[in-house]
Amino acid sequence: MENRFRARFCVLILLACSIYSGLTLVGAQNRRPKNVQVAVRVKWSGTPLLLEAGELLSKESKNLFWEFIDDWLLHVAKTDGDSHSAKDCVKKIVKHGSFLLSEPLAPLFEYSLSLRSASPRLVLYRQLAEESLSSFPLPDDSYSNNERGLDANETADIKKFDPLLVGVNPKSPDGKCCWVDTGGALFFDVADLLLWLQRPNELGDASQQPETYDFDHIHFDSNIMSPVAILYGALGTDCFRGFHVTLTQAAKEGKVNYVVRPVLPSGCEAEVGLCGAVGARDSLNLGGYGVELALKNMEYKAMDDSAIKKGVTLEDPRTEDLNQEVRGFIFSKILERKSDLTSGIMAFRDYLLSSTISDTLDVWELKDLGHQTAQRIVQASDPLQSMQEINQNFPSVVSSLSRMKLNDSIKDEIIANQKMIPPGKSLMALNGALINIEDIDLYLLIDLVHQELSLADQFSKLKIPHSTVRKLLLTVTPPELNTFRVDFRSAHVHYLNNLEEDAMYRRWRNNINEILVPVFPGQPHYIRKNLYHAVYVLDPATVCGLQSIDMITSFYENTFPMRFGVILYSAQFIKKIEMSGGELHSSALEHDSEIENDKSSLIIQLFIYIKENHGPQTAFQFLSNVNRLRIESAESTDEAVEMHHIEGAFVETDLSKAKSSPQEILLKLKKEQTFKEMSQESSLSVFKLGVGTLQCCLLMNGLVFDFSEEALINAMSDELPRIQEQVYYGHINSRTDVLDKFLSENGISRYNPQILADGKVKRRFVSLASSILGGDSVLNEINYLHSPETVDDVKAVTHLLAVDVTSKKGIKLLRKGIHYLIGGTQGARVGVLFSASQTADLPSLLLTKTFEITAASYSHKKKVLDFLDQLCSFYEHKYILRSTTAAESNQEFVDKVYELAEANELFSKAYKFLLPEASDLKLREHLNKVSQFLYRQLGIPSGVNAIITNGRVTPLGASVFLSDDLHLLESVEFKHRINHIVEIIEEVNWQDVDPDMLTSKYISDVIMFVSSSMATRDRSTESARFEILNAEYSAVVVNNENSSIHIDAVVDPLSPSGQKLSSLLRVLAKYAHPSMRIVLNPLKPFLALKNGVSAVKILQDDFSSTDYTVNGPKAFFANMPLSKTLTMNLDVPEPWLVEPVIAIHDLDNIFLENLGDTRTLQAVFELEALVLTGHCAEKDHGPPRGLQLILGTKNTPHLVDTIVMANLGYWQMKVHPGVWYLQLAPGRSSELYFFRDGVDDGSQEKSLSKRIAINDLRGNVVHLEVVKKKGKEHEKLLISSDVDNQSKDKRGHSSWNSKIFEWASSFIGGRDHSKKSDDCLKGHSKGGRHGKTINIFSIASGHLYERFLKIMILSVLKNTHRPVKFWFIKNYLSPPFKDVIPHMAREYGFDYELITYRWPTWLHKQTEKQRIIWAYKILFLDVIFPLSLEKVIFVDADQVVRADMGELYDMDIKGRPLAYTPFCDNNKEMDGYRFWRQGFWRDHLQGKPYHISALYVVDLVKFRETAAGDHLRVFYETLSKDPNSLANLDQDLPNYAQHRVPIFSLPQEWLWCESWCGNATKSRAKTIDLCNNPMTKEPKLQGARRIVHEWTDLDFEARKFTAKILGDEMDNPEALASSKKSVNDSSSEDMESKAEL
Repeated sequence: MENRFRARFCVLILLACSIYSGLTLVGAQNRRPKNVQVAVRVKWSGTPLLLEAGELLSKESKNLFWEFIDDWLLHVAKTDGDSHSAKDCVKKIVKHGSFLLSEPLAPLFEYSLSLRSASPRLVLYRQLAEESLSSFPLPDDSYSNNERGLDANETADIKKFDPLLVGVNPKSPDGKCCWVDTGGALFFDVADLLLWLQRPNELGDASQQPETYDFDHIHFDSNIMSPVAILYGALGTDCFRGFHVTLTQAAKEGKVNYVVRPVLPSGCEAEVGLCGAVGARDSLNLGGYGVELALKNMEYKAMDDSAIKKGVTLEDPRTEDLNQEVRGFIFSKILERKSDLTSGIMAFRDYLLSSTISDTLDVWELKDLGHQTAQRIVQASDPLQSMQEINQNFPSVVSSLSRMKLNDSIKDEIIANQKMIPPGKSLMALNGALINIEDIDLYLLIDLVHQELSLADQFSKLKIPHSTVRKLLLTVTPPELNTFRVDFRSAHVHYLNNLEEDAMYRRWRNNINEILVPVFPGQPHYIRKNLYHAVYVLDPATVCGLQSIDMITSFYENTFPMRFGVILYSAQFIKKIEMSGGELHSSALEHDSEIENDKSSLIIQLFIYIKENHGPQTAFQFLSNVNRLRIESAESTDEAVEMHHIEGAFVETDLSKAKSSPQEILLKLKKEQTFKEMSQESSLSVFKLGVGTLQCCLLMNGLVFDFSEEALINAMSDELPRIQEQVYYGHINSRTDVLDKFLSENGISRYNPQILADGKVKRRFVSLASSILGGDSVLNEINYLHSPETVDDVKAVTHLLAVDVTSKKGIKLLRKGIHYLIGGTQGARVGVLFSASQTADLPSLLLTKTFEITAASYSHKKKVLDFLDQLCSFYEHKYILRSTTAAESNQEFVDKVYELAEANELFSKAYKFLLPEASDLKLREHLNKVSQFLYRQLGIPSGVNAIITNGRVTPLGASVFLSDDLHLLESVEFKHRINHIVEIIEEVNWQDVDPDMLTSKYISDVIMFVSSSMATRDRSTESARFEILNAEYSAVVVNNENSSIHIDAVVDPLSPSGQKLSSLLRVLAKYAHPSMRIVLNPLKPFLALKNGVSAVKILQDDFSSTDYTVNGPKAFFANMPLSKTLTMNLDVPEPWLVEPVIAIHDLDNIFLENLGDTRTLQAVFELEALVLTGHCAEKDHGPPRGLQLILGTKNTPHLVDTIVMANLGYWQMKVHPGVWYLQLAPGRSSELYFFRDGVDDGSQEKSLSKRIAINDLRGNVVHLEVVKKKGKEHEKLLISSDVDNQSKDKRGHSSWNSKIFEWASSFIGGRDHSKKSDDCLKGHSKGGRHGKTINIFSIASGHLYERFLKIMILSVLKNTHRPVKFWFIKNYLSPPFKDVIPHMAREYGFDYELITYRWPTWLHKQTEKQRIIWAYKILFLDVIFPLSLEKVIFVDADQVVRADMGELYDMDIKGRPLAYTPFCDNNKEMDGYRFWRQGFWRDHLQGKPYHISALYVVDLVKFRETAAGDHLRVFYETLSKDPNSLANLDQDLPNYAQHRVPIFSLPQEWLWCESWCGNATKSRAKTIDLCNNPMTKEPKLQGARRIVHEWTDLDFEARKFTAKILGDEMDNPEALASSKKSVNDSSSEDMESKAEL
């Protein structure tokens, strides 16, 4: 029965198909649904997949790269005989790569390979290969003739060379496909290399050796001290095999440091084998982006009326997805069974598709659409696929969704959940850590998942049970605390006042709850309670110290509600302590002449004397007097204190109060030991606190700040909400000592900026687990030292001391580590990694051996630490501080070991047996092995001493490191990132571990490995409680207990976030097999989607199964509505800048009905550049606004430039994959500043540039810190050219509004810059143009506005006599326009440049394309143009110019940054539309005019100087979040901000538009703009022909020229000529001659 039914049903379908085919096939042809297809390709040529596979494996482990090479060379025959297609080759590559990986990582490796995510790194290697070849030009000039090394074909492909594309594939040099670079020579033959290796004397001068980088592949047998040999070549070539075998053997023999940089030079594709070349010959298409087709507002009918251009179609036969269900039919199945009826079946499918497209639905049908969508998704067999299909084909499915019967259980659960989370809110967490859905992209997500899977793999290899692994991965590290308070409480704090006891505050209220009462901004709370303790740590003989005293005194005299105090120290005394290694030898200091003559110490002594005898106020007055006398007698305010200033101030202060002569008291005090000792103790306390290195600083309730007045106010503002919170919850009351409370809870005994990272310098972590799992590791050989009687305890914290045993600093560090253990620590142990230079003497080697014996055999002994300390002390004095070379000194050292061992109750037998047997060679080999480990695994260069605390690497700089610093490290790291791991590890039920192995050392090792690996995770510290939401009916739940990845999400399935997440989650489901819990959270009432987003994720392979081509992924929209006008937007990862390069049709006005017979509209975009962004801060100050940065390569240092924005110190530049160098621009920026490294060790000049490697598609975010050079501290970066403004600044302080603005600026972002032209073609000067160039800036999107733009260009050129350069924003220009403009520039004699800019992530984003274009007109003027550009005029694309623009360019705009034309007011018909004359705008403008944005002048020098761009972005950020504000963004924003960013009003004749201006003024118009008329809504083209009599001539000329360049025929030239004639005939009666008086 069932079979008969199916047969009848099939017949019915076929009959319907036949009937439909016969009746309607012809008529329906033009109404068939159309498709849209989009691809994004990269700018560089393709890269071989085989080489990409090696790069992907090296991300997992550096050794896997080498294993993959050896495996491929060993097992894969060159013939590739079993591989007949790209797909076969990829299978082979994946098979060999996956064999080296664990099971969970293999699918991700395969997916990443198809994603081509490793291609940028190969492009980087191309740059280095090209630099290598260019360093040694070949004698036959086969390379040097073509400077960039491009072959003819590649040169032809690149029409205009992009200087930023530094990774162009080099041409095969002289037919060679591999070479070895040793710095001094290039070797193209193995025989020449062998000769070089056999001559040790020629192996290289260190200065000539090529530079190696962190990303380089260094062979694991290499000796880092040996000469570097870099092999450039591709796996699969014969030459690579030969060089590799030779260099591997040389590395094992210690002759070379062998590095491979994989490169397949152009022309070598045939040498690498069929599989080795797969991917290299094809253009590389990317996935991981979204495409939006949004319905366009056609209110003003802004569409070009030119005929649709006929061109070569890119029709792709694979674009029809017949597996998609259409009204219950899956047509792929039907076609399989009845292939003979294909045409009829497809016609029937087209009919069904066209009938499902619903333009409108009634409102009542939408009321439950969100809930109905959730139900459809939850009930689907593949919920994620269902969600994705609904999102991507919403217009097609909306009708069926609205008719679905709703399940009440689903609706009720959604409503219940929405009581706990706002409707429509979307969230996502990966293993507990929240992900920003707006910022997430496919590449970032894959990296995050790979990171988690790698950690799970490492933990599994440590034999940690899977349940514990999941628990560890789901743990979110608590947010880092920046509230470490220095516990400065001591007798050395000298307070000036006490709010609770001093009479001057008696009238104030003492009710602590008053702090909760709101006050005006900037006004403090006057409460008689010591809430704020501002204690300044300063050297009273320094300028900053004395300035701080004056500031304190000023605040005190003005009864500021703060308790002030000082801790005084002598920088000279502290320097002596540091020189002694942190140990104070009083005997050495007693007769030190420098200490005797120390002015700082003398001031401190006198201060203490005066305070004890006359009170604190008088003591502070003494310090003020010192500063006053210094300033009065000095030529400059920066001059140092002299002895006569101190003596004079003391006499002046003490004269009226002393019983005896002040001079006598002064002489007596200089000899008095008591006050001298108190002075030294005060300095010593500052040294122990660690704040002496900051020169002058403020401790606000223990928090460390700069000493400036601004810092004091900011510190108070920061502390206020903390105190308010404590008061509100009752933790602080009127009896609480606030300082004691804060310092007891969060106080630390020592401050070290290296340990307490301030957020500007990122701390570095390394995974120790990956080191030990890589094979034979030195970590396995370490025996640890412990505090007495704690040997058998589990230690949560492990300090590994990397000690250069031949350096004084190294031994100092070693002794501090021993003192740290002697002092006692319950939770930490210390291991030592000794390294030494090649010239280390025998006692140094014997010391390391002695440590090894002691730690292995005697670590449990009570006096073992004393023995080691004494031995180190002996070694330091005997062998480090003094040079001892005699042979008996070796025996003296050994004898001392025996002597100290016996003295400390250690058996000397072990030493006597093992030390004489120690082999000099073996000891050196071990030290070399440790050096290799430190450099390769931990990134610590030879000779650098460092501490590795559970994976955190702290290199030691010039400052002294004390045992207290180790306590600080232990405390900080344990609290922040180790404690929660210890709690999990302690609960583990170890099943796969031998019970005898479960020692305290084993558990401590596991904690160290796990915590170090967890610290390398780059992810958010924020989490959310997803478990409180119900997930029984309205959630997609996928359980996979074996997975290490868990996804929690809350999604509105019909929101943009839902569109994005549905695609991303499908990728994860297929390749990472996570467990998932996705709670659906639709909006109600439903807000209908206006667009569809297709996110490309490469869910199917794109490798040909018939040949060796690689077909890239494409975004595909099926069955789009014909009658709607759409506009295309790309949603790409943040670092991408893309532009259309192939598009026959207008992508801004897509009207699919016009496609004719073509079924699919095609568009190809290109990754034009990646965006390098960053933030720059000035040490102890705000961002250095206006700081100029340049970026380039080693050979070309200046390719891009930018300036630093004020807000957030933001900057932006365009780059391609490669190695880049960031520098301060020559001039004022580099004269005043230098870059500060993470370790502030005083070596300033070395930090003039930063090396940045771009080797992936995610770009880079660089955090910079700059410091002013010595002697330049008070100089300003920007010197105003406006003398009037300078005088105003001198007369008074900034206004209250100014202060509020600066406060607001700190919350928003900064200024972003990317202004180097991508496409600059210089036109030849024609028509005798001379004089200063006029720069004109414009923006256009869509074919119509590009048509207008050409007319505007012609109108400017016909009326302007000076050279003209046009600047166009590249983002939205169509490919045809970019093809025409170079020819137009040559023909008409103008220059042009295409500029581009990426919207900053921190700035509120616009979603509508038109508003984005408006924003580009105004928001980034300071950063989008080159720094050399001084002035630019913006001219709207739809404007016609009738005057010489030189007149406007030269106009004096009175020092204003902007000049606009006010709106006309003489067209009375439009009075009702003049919104600026009423309501908000009338009140806000306060009599100022409201200007039109179609034409304006920008004085870029003044604009940057006054931070106008920053101000505009601050206003924009504030206003744009309200959807009702900034309706005309480009116009409203400058008009709103003109009180802050002043506008010069241009004469009215500079802009005329019919909508607002009467005909009386038209004859005087210098430009005519085709403004939209809100009353008539006349179409643009119609208005243009009617209003501007010359427009038709200009249009005809522009279109004729365009047709000639593009090879098109003019559209009906006779009609155009007729139209032209009729307009000319009527011009005699033009409206201009009938102007109304």
